[in-house]
Amino acid sequence: MSTTHSERLRGLLEPLVSAKGLDLEEIEVSRAGRRRVLRIVVDSDDGVDLDACAELSRTISTTLDETDVMGEDEYQLEVTSPGADRPLTERRHYERAVGRLAKIQLHEGGEDGGGEFVARILAVDEEGLDLEVPGVKGRKPTARRVEFASIAKARVELEFNRKDKKEEEA
Repeated sequence: MSTTHSERLRGLLEPLVSAKGLDLEEIEVSRAGRRRVLRIVVDSDDGVDLDACAELSRTISTTLDETDVMGEDEYQLEVTSPGADRPLTERRHYERAVGRLAKIQLHEGGEDGGGEFVARILAVDEEGLDLEVPGVKGRKPTARRVEFASIAKARVELEFNRKDKKEEEA
C-alpha cells in the first residue's frame, strides 16, 4: 500500500474510529487470491468488544462505498482488536498493560546494557516504565526503571493463572 493511499485511508477512517471512542492502531491492505483484504485494528483503554467492531465495520463499509479510496477492485473488510501478541509500541499500549507481565528487549549497548527480561508493568510516565522483575528461585521481586528510549521491543506475556482486575476488585 502506497504512503499516499495509506494516508488517504487513515484520514478517512480516523474520524470514524475516534467518534466511537476508539483508537485507530493499524491499517493494512493485503492480497488474498484475487481479492484484497483491508484490515483495520482498533483499541481503547477498556478494550474492544465484538459488538463495537461490528458497528464500526458497518460505518466504515458505508463510508468506503461512498468514496473511491479503495478503487473498483473487490475487497474484504476486517475490523478487529489487537491480538494478545501485539507489540507494545506507543505509550498508550504500555498504559493499557499496567499490571501485566511483559517481555522487554533492550537495545544492545544502551545505558541499560541490553538483553531481554520479563517484568510486570507497575506504572508508566512520559519517560518510561516502572517495573517489577519477578524473583527467581524464591527470591523477592526487584524494582526496575526502564526508559522508552532503551526499549527495542516489548510484548505482553500471556498469563493463564492471572486474576482478572474485575475479579480482584470484587
